[in-house]
Amino acid sequence: MGFRRLELGLSAQPVDLAGWEDSTRETGIRIDSVVVGSLKPLSENMSDSLLGSNHHESRELALNSTRRHIRLAQQLGAPVVVVHGSAVEDPKLTTEALQLQRDLDHADEDHLEAAQEKIRTFVAKVKKKGQRQLEHFCRSLHTLRTEFPDTQLAIEPGLRFHDLLNFEAVQWTLDDLAAKNVGYWHHTGRIHKRGLAGLPGQGDWLDTFSSRMLGCHLQDAHDEEAALPPGQGEIDFRLVREYVPRDAAHVMEVNPCHGRAEVLASVAYLVNLGF
Repeated sequence: MGFRRLELGLSAQPVDLAGWEDSTRETGIRIDSVVVGSLKPLSENMSDSLLGSNHHESRELALNSTRRHIRLAQQLGAPVVVVHGSAVEDPKLTTEALQLQRDLDHADEDHLEAAQEKIRTFVAKVKKKGQRQLEHFCRSLHTLRTEFPDTQLAIEPGLRFHDLLNFEAVQWTLDDLAAKNVGYWHHTGRIHKRGLAGLPGQGDWLDTFSSRMLGCHLQDAHDEEAALPPGQGEIDFRLVREYVPRDAAHVMEVNPCHGRAEVLASVAYLVNLGF
């Protein structure tokens, strides 16, 4: 489609990089970011990086996996690796989060505010329960930044209500690791969906974290669907454009069911907005 800057992200099957060096030399194409997990097939039950797990063995596995991604990023010349925090390790909270999502999906206008209030209360409970995991997550990132000072790390917020990296947790993590220069990676679709659930929305995240932003996943969304090509949903990309730094990576991340014509139309839409 004419793209010359790519991300090695999550996909149904890992990308075959055979011949990449030849392609780079012949076309000038390059990879600007690598997402942790891209070396494994994407699956419905795919876990997060587990860098914040309470279990030492799980953290070590996550650290080693992230190291592999960082080494690959260095080999490919990609300056940034995007990492995620794991969900809170509590089966009851996991079950409750799924039920809250179902309740939100089926809430009519009269019951929406009540469903949102329950979600806000639940996220506050996750914040308290996940504090120790968040500390583990920060220590893991500190270790990785010490080992690989030449590769930038960016944290991306979670979508699910029991994910560790909610608004307050991202702020705390970035402040805690300010000396290690850990950055923020925005995700328009996830943040929009969180906003629809009554949690901090697009403007809150952009206003608070844009100064630390290394990149942004651009996708559209509405109350029933995400991973849409920009311009096909409800997200105000003019607002996003005002905040996203010009030197940050702009990555279109859409569901592969959308074809070439839709993707190229979205590229034109974003370019016309100033991306």
